[in-house]
Order: sequence, then C-alpha cells, then structure tokens
Amino acid sequence: MNYRHAFHAGNFADVVKHIVLTRILIYLHEKPSAFRVIDSHAGAGLYDLTGEDARRGGEWRDGIGRVRQAQFSAEVADLLRPYLDTVAAFNATTELTTYPGSPLIARALLRPQDRLVACELEASARRRLIDNLRRDRQARVVDLDGWMALRAFLPPQERRGVVLIDPPFEQPDEFERMAETFAAAFTKWPTGIFMLWYPVKDMAATRALARAVTEQVGAAGARDRCLRIELSRPAGGAGDTALATTGLLVVNPPWTLENQLKTIMPELAAALGGAPAGRFSLDHPA
Repeated sequence: MNYRHAFHAGNFADVVKHIVLTRILIYLHEKPSAFRVIDSHAGAGLYDLTGEDARRGGEWRDGIGRVRQAQFSAEVADLLRPYLDTVAAFNATTELTTYPGSPLIARALLRPQDRLVACELEASARRRLIDNLRRDRQARVVDLDGWMALRAFLPPQERRGVVLIDPPFEQPDEFERMAETFAAAFTKWPTGIFMLWYPVKDMAATRALARAVTEQVGAAGARDRCLRIELSRPAGGAGDTALATTGLLVVNPPWTLENQLKTIMPELAAALGGAPAGRFSLDHPA
C-alpha cells in the first residue's frame, strides 16, 4: 500500500484516528501531572488541501469535509468539539484549506508541562515538520526510524501518556513489524496508552495483528485492555481509493473512551458514509 500523507490528509481514516487521539488527550488533562505523546511516524505535520496532491486525491472531502458539514446531536457535537476546534484553528477562515496531522493536533492539546516526541525519517517531511512546529521547546522532532524510537524513548520520564503507531504500510512486513515492535514497547511501558492504526485490506493480517496484541496484554484475563475500532465507508466517493476500512487498536484505553465512542461512532459513520451510511464496529478482540 502506497500511503502518502499529503494525498490522504483529512480522509476518513484520519478523522477516526484523530478523534480517538483527541479524546485520549482530553482524558489525560484530567490529572495535573505531565504526560508525553510519542508519534512514531509523524509526517510533515500540516497539509495544504489546495495543493496538487490533496486536490488530485480529494479524499478530505469525504472525510473532514463531510464531518464539518454534518449535523450532530448535542452530545456528539460536544465530544467532537476539541477535534473540530483544533482543525479550525489551522484555518484562517471558515473555508477549509489546511489540515493538521497527528503531531500538530497533539501539540495543540499539550499543556505547559506536557511534551511531544515526533519521529520522522524522511528528510523532506522532517524539515517541514520542524518548520510547522516552529522549533517549539515542548516538541522534539527526531531523525529516527519510528520502530527504533519506540524502543529508545520508552518508558518516558512523565510515566503517563500515549504512543501513536501509524506507519505508512508501504512494506509487505509492516503488520509483523508493528506486532513485534509493540510487544517490545509494551514490555518496557505496560501502563502506557498505545494507539495502533492499520488499514483493513487483508483480513488475515488484521486478525493476526489483533491476536498478537491481545496475547501480549493478556487479553484472556483483561479483555478491556485492548479496544478495537473499525469503520468502513461505501466505495465510490470523491478521491476513491482501494482503502474502504480503517482500524485502530487502543491498548490501555481511558475508562471513558469506549462509552464515548459508542456515542460518537453511529453518527460519525452516518456522516462519513453519506448514503448509504458507513459501518463501524467497536469490540474487545479475543
């Protein structure tokens, strides 16, 4: 799978991932102690939706574009507000021209005591990420392979936080590397929150990943320590690609997250799918 950040920025997979990330960060605000965010494959951080790649793909129109136009219930609108407000802050007018990636969404939700480590190996994307973070003292951009970084930076000094593992899935062994690296990272930091994003294109690969992760966290005795979220959209929308289903595994999810997603996901799936509505699942993989 060739996954270019600028081509796919703001698509339905980004929307799901960033809503979950935002809800986790809001939860971490509940305690005054500092937390750390580690983004293993950070990208450039900010994407021009009027640029050639975004215009040619147009995937954002069936992602953040639909969500911004949707009419949500008051409860769901309140849960989505931190995410939508963060996106809006990167746009000078009500017209959507720019979309923030995970590191800039995370940075927007850091308090003064919190820190971000953003890993990006590709030189051009890393330079843009450094520029987009404006050499912020709370955000460190590192020239390091994300898989190695997860071993190097865990556990963080803060002892609380979230690790986002979001590789481009350009290599055939990416699922296996994710499972292997997660196992090593989780062993070093078993109390951390981990978000593992994956595209659902090969059911055997996604099942194997879920099985490896749940075995690592001891799912037989603590099934609620791994939450799986998947959302499928109908084919045929603007910028249609082969990717129809996006997935997340959240390890050590905040106790509030599952019920929040049970509220959000029906309306979000309807907004992202149009007619017919998208489909979603929310469970604890065995």
